[in-house]
Amino acid sequence: MPFDFSKMHGLGNDYVFVDTVHQKLPDDLPALSIAVSERHFGIGSDGLITVGPSTLAAARMRIFNADGSEAQMCGNGLRCATKFAYEKGIIASDQLFDPPAAMKQVLDRFAPSGFTIKAVNMETGRGVLTVALMIDRNNIVDQVCVNMDQPILAGLKIPTTLDAEKIVAQPITAAGQTFNMTCVSMGNPHAVIFCDDVSKIDLMTVGPAIENHPTFPQRTNVHFVQVLDRGHLKMVTWERGSGVTLACGTGAASVCVAGVLENRTDRAVKIDLPGGSLNLFWNDQDNCVYKLGPAKESFRGTWLL
Repeated sequence: MPFDFSKMHGLGNDYVFVDTVHQKLPDDLPALSIAVSERHFGIGSDGLITVGPSTLAAARMRIFNADGSEAQMCGNGLRCATKFAYEKGIIASDQLFDPPAAMKQVLDRFAPSGFTIKAVNMETGRGVLTVALMIDRNNIVDQVCVNMDQPILAGLKIPTTLDAEKIVAQPITAAGQTFNMTCVSMGNPHAVIFCDDVSKIDLMTVGPAIENHPTFPQRTNVHFVQVLDRGHLKMVTWERGSGVTLACGTGAASVCVAGVLENRTDRAVKIDLPGGSLNLFWNDQDNCVYKLGPAKESFRGTWLL
């Protein structure tokens, strides 16, 4: 069944985006995600994201990983999906509004000047989230600020098998090594591990061992983090269902939270990922995590298989 697509990425975390408002896809979306994600015989991506109609917001985003599993949330994907929906005309002009006060604080802190900034609500597996678009004079979205909502810290709700109010610096043994992890959910589970040097981590070995550890009944994303100073971090990611990725938006949000919980960082941090940098802020007024970063379109095409 042919359909048009856009290949987009947030800091190299790349997805195939499809408008399901104006066209129909095959019923088996997990199988389609596996096919389009394959980097030799497919388009090549970390997964498939559909942008379709919503009764709750301007549009609804669904995320399928490269292995076909459906994810609840992806911060890089949401930035790109909102840009995609705006530039495709899926978002109506009357669905745009001025950013709320808490988000405006983040934009005033981090956003460059010279852009028109408008907010919109998007439906995700995490619920309805508010997203702010930085629109240039050519009506192209350059950067996007996302309210990632409040972090989930209770062990059973992340979910883990650990019945604790918070899981902070908890020892875990995997691949013959013991690490101290802090667990956070941003609509999907994350294990954050601080280390002296991320370049010395054997991510291909340790990542899948922790992802599939019995502590995580729904598997987990895994992040190793190096603290450069209290406002500047460096991280690498093993993403649940996709493996090593160049960036993970929900992971960066989880790292921001974990840094505060372990008293390693301030609430506002710049995080360097292999694909680029993100600005994060865990607001103590509304308890939400805000993330500002780029969203880019690589190319467009038609899937013929």
